[in-house]
Amino acid sequence: MFGLRRSLLSISLLTSLAFGCSDTVDSPDGEFDEVFVDGKADGSGYEECEVEEVVALLNREATTTESLRSGGVHTRAANNLIAHRDGEDGEAGTADDDLFDDIAEVDGVSYVGPAAIRQLVAMIGDACEVPDLGDPSVHAIFSPQPWEDSHLAEAVEIIDAAEHSVDIAMYSFRDASIFDAIERAMERGVPVRMIFESANGDRSDPEGTMSARLEQIGVDVRYINKIMHHKFVIADGPQSTSRVTGTIMTGSGNWSNSAGTRYDENTVIIRNHAELLLRYQQEYEHLWANSRDFLYETLPFVEAHEVDTNLLEAAEVEDAHAYFTSANFRTYESSRFGPTFSVNRGENEVADAIVARIESAERQILVASGHLRSRPISEAIIAAANANPDLEVRVYLDAQEFISEYSHDLQVEERNDCIAEAMGDEDDISDCYDRGFLYAYELVQAGIDVRFKYYSYRWHYSYAPQMHHKYLIIDDAIITGSYNLSDNAEHNTMENVLVLEGLRYADVVQEFTDNFNGMWQTASDTTLYDDLLGDVQEGDDEFPIVFDAMALTWEQVDVLKRAMRDACSEINSEDFRRNPQRHRTCDPSNN
Repeated sequence: MFGLRRSLLSISLLTSLAFGCSDTVDSPDGEFDEVFVDGKADGSGYEECEVEEVVALLNREATTTESLRSGGVHTRAANNLIAHRDGEDGEAGTADDDLFDDIAEVDGVSYVGPAAIRQLVAMIGDACEVPDLGDPSVHAIFSPQPWEDSHLAEAVEIIDAAEHSVDIAMYSFRDASIFDAIERAMERGVPVRMIFESANGDRSDPEGTMSARLEQIGVDVRYINKIMHHKFVIADGPQSTSRVTGTIMTGSGNWSNSAGTRYDENTVIIRNHAELLLRYQQEYEHLWANSRDFLYETLPFVEAHEVDTNLLEAAEVEDAHAYFTSANFRTYESSRFGPTFSVNRGENEVADAIVARIESAERQILVASGHLRSRPISEAIIAAANANPDLEVRVYLDAQEFISEYSHDLQVEERNDCIAEAMGDEDDISDCYDRGFLYAYELVQAGIDVRFKYYSYRWHYSYAPQMHHKYLIIDDAIITGSYNLSDNAEHNTMENVLVLEGLRYADVVQEFTDNFNGMWQTASDTTLYDDLLGDVQEGDDEFPIVFDAMALTWEQVDVLKRAMRDACSEINSEDFRRNPQRHRTCDPSNN
């Protein structure tokens, strides 16, 4: 070690001659002063983060003797530190560089002592500071609501209050008031970025599209090569390490009038939660860095920001988590198309997290989801119910998820044929299991309490007041976001799932529980079902096949559908099948 220090000192003296006689000023540190023991911050007065940042600072090629001296590090220490890092050839970024492994190696450089370390720590600035945010606030909004009480009105308020930035990741956006709020933000100098699913389709004929209108007011619009199914916005988020405040809005609801005033939706608003802000910002920057430009207007290029992983680690908490399906994809630069996401087979970031929660359930599993087409999640629910007879398991689905016994048998037959054709290939067999399989009937057969939001004989988006939630309540935790319970959501789309649990979020979990219980009883205090079934079974008069929503069991839906088919054969005619939006009633006299 002594020989190494002598050689470094010789290099330092030679370098000093090149800088002139001012470099011969005595160092405030002795040649062999030490600050750290075994490379640890313990007892030195410095935090682990601070010493790690010092090591990172010295290893950067941009750090030079001049920059160290400008930062207050005395000349001998600055010369010796850079000489150590750059190796014999004295050039940074070459093969002989000797980067610092830890603070002990920094401390071991001659003339690096208490004064030099103090100046180096000062140079890293606020890199290790985590602002004291106090208690984060969280609240939920449920649809349907009058517009002024909906998540759409809340989005306007959030954007209008933004002072530094607005980052939007949205599947569908048609609300005029939110557009006006975005325009106001641009006018007052707040930059707005948007990753927009519709931009991918809008680019082929952009004139008059929402994507083009956004770019005309200065919003940088991007898209990705996968389905961008997120529905979140970050206002005044942590785009730099100096600010870890801001607001996240996320959930199941798109920015459309139907999502606010017709569908069953949930939206969670989170303010000043350091970890969640950093995680959602990190997801946004990852998508932005691998996005493609809409290119309707010529706008300044906006680089993705780098989220400080050290800060994220420091901000981690036990009672809040976020998961993103982007973890299932690799990225590369396509020579023809540009940034590209490609799925990794076998990766199930979100499904695995949800399954782990289901397997740990002790009291209850309540599921409210527009879809249930995920094999691992469905099988985990059945297994949990079988393993614990005292576990309360209730599943509420949209009408789209009802499947008759006959149709279920057909999908099982198709899956078996697919498996046979796979000839033992594991990847192909996995694909057979993941093909849009509806699991509602299997849950019913397993004895699980399943209900459907039922409102029409045949589903069509034009009249469907959809049950569009995507949440689970498992014991004391709420799991919610944009993620449909399907393999498509896991491997073809970008989704997010938020998990809040424990005493801090007990009120929010209770809000979701109340919402679930309310939907579970939809129209149960009325005679709507009995009256409709009676009218159909009489078989004489025209009856509605689009009607007020009811929460029905599988058996109730099956009985009603059979009665409608028996009473009015026209209901399964080609015109009724191809154009369900044209037919709200069926007349038995046309049989």
